[in-house]
Amino acid sequence: MATTISRPRGDAIRRLHLGRWLPILAMLVLIVGLGAYTNRREPSFTSEFNLNGLLIATMPLALAAMGQTSALMVRAFDVSVGALMTMCVVVSSFVLTPDRSGWQLVLGVLAVIGVALTVGTVNVILIRGLGLSSIIATLAMLSILDGISLWLRPQPDGLINNGFINFLLKSIGFVPIAFIVIVVVAFAADVWLYRSSGGLAARATGLDEQAADRRGVRVGLLFVRAFFITAFAAAMGGFFLAAQVGIGDPRIGSSFTLTSIAAAVLGGASILGGRGSFIGAVVGALFLNVVINVLPFLGVSASYGRIMVGALTLVALAFYQAPELLARFRTFVANFRLSRARVET
Repeated sequence: MATTISRPRGDAIRRLHLGRWLPILAMLVLIVGLGAYTNRREPSFTSEFNLNGLLIATMPLALAAMGQTSALMVRAFDVSVGALMTMCVVVSSFVLTPDRSGWQLVLGVLAVIGVALTVGTVNVILIRGLGLSSIIATLAMLSILDGISLWLRPQPDGLINNGFINFLLKSIGFVPIAFIVIVVVAFAADVWLYRSSGGLAARATGLDEQAADRRGVRVGLLFVRAFFITAFAAAMGGFFLAAQVGIGDPRIGSSFTLTSIAAAVLGGASILGGRGSFIGAVVGALFLNVVINVLPFLGVSASYGRIMVGALTLVALAFYQAPELLARFRTFVANFRLSRARVET
């Protein structure tokens, strides 16, 4: 009898793991295939210089996508991520200048993180305290942050400390050490998400907040934590973005809001909450950057890259979200019919 009961449960667990890893494996296959095809057309694609540049460009988006995954996990959106990354770059251009010494750089880093966490706190107050939807609240924050960034730096200015840049972008061969750290952190976060009670509580909050609350889950605290993680990830992404451009640019992060959502969704995150993968977000970010990176090598205009990012996001939504949306719609219809039957009787 025990065997009969455990087998369906084991099958369900295997299906869950397969569904989680399938989009990640599919993207890895596409990355290898696209890279191999591009390298046949133009061997310089696999040069150390290009591969290093590709991974460096991936790091800010990977961090932003990991942060976005944290927000999506509790069924929320943070559309202020890109503006917050820009703000972090601009603030870095004031506190991480070439004349700063070691301890001053540490204080500057803490100041930037403090700015990000303050923004995260305001977002939480607007959403949980005032009851605004996450999209409306963070959209308003996006506009405010854009305005502050332009006020502080009306045009690109303020050099970033070279020692700080070299520290962040130090590489072993063509692989930045920081990229390895990001991958390790993403794997550890996935283990926590799917192998711990804390991760289970976070997923339960996204799937059904009221049911999770009734079971004793501290949903308010988990929501706050999710937005703090998003803000912290945006600050980290802002540091790597500042290291790339080397100057306080008030518009540098504008594209990261949509691409961070795209990378998270491509990595398996659900827009309905309760599902996602941090390592999937990193692979999604790498995939999007590979798509953009190969276009010049294939003689295609870089403007098509943004179109492809949007198209790939729609494809991911259709493949990964449609079954879940359909299942929830069927549940709604069944509950509606049941309620009507009870009224009639």
